[in-house]
Amino acid sequence: MSFSKWIGASIGWSVGGPIGAIVGLALGSIVDAMTNGNGGPLLGQSEPKRTRQGRYSSRPTKAPKQTQSGDFEVSLLILASIVIKADGNQDQRELDFVRQQFTNMYGKDRANNAFRLFKSISKQNISTRQVCMQIRSMMDHASRLQLLHFLFGIAKADGHVTEDEVRQIYTISGYLSISSRDFESIKAMFYNSTDSAYKILEITKDATVDEIKAAYRKMAKKYHPDRVAHLGEEHQKGAEEKFRRVQEAYEKLQKEKRF
Repeated sequence: MSFSKWIGASIGWSVGGPIGAIVGLALGSIVDAMTNGNGGPLLGQSEPKRTRQGRYSSRPTKAPKQTQSGDFEVSLLILASIVIKADGNQDQRELDFVRQQFTNMYGKDRANNAFRLFKSISKQNISTRQVCMQIRSMMDHASRLQLLHFLFGIAKADGHVTEDEVRQIYTISGYLSISSRDFESIKAMFYNSTDSAYKILEITKDATVDEIKAAYRKMAKKYHPDRVAHLGEEHQKGAEEKFRRVQEAYEKLQKEKRF
């Protein structure tokens, strides 16, 4: 798939608002780099549309019923660029993680296009609040949880999650209206502490067997891959990891409590 076809595929609300402005600026940079010696676009490429003031339009579009795969993909690219810069250092392992995750989800060609846009987005100064406000208003809760899970994966790619990265992801989760309990649940999936299983299931250590069973049913439903089926098979696969960690947490407590 060509870059121009990829960026126009399956994108709905993300063409407007602050996200649309960020993508437009990134596309402008990419198109400029791809132009020929005469200053015109290469064959098959076209300039992103600009307003009269020369700025990319950020006019919001009508919200679709559900977030499309392309909207999720673009949101992921922007938030990933924010997290990677949180500790003041773009570690190559984190960049490799982003590329590998996109390759696993989308295949090599689509991943290459996404990573090209990602590198251009990473050079911008982005308002975390404005981006998250747009995502919160347009994206369902299950998809926002999936975004958070991916961001922790990026932060952990270099072997550990720094305090700066945790603070940045926590800030993002707050703007996305993700509760502290859900934040701690997903965060615990990336730590091997003694109470990780309890945090993943959002219960305390003094929970009864019945409470553990009830928590498992609740979290299994919340993190079930079918909740993000509308994003496409590629994102369902990513959601399977969260679902698997819930199952592992429950099995660990089954052994610990002997029930």
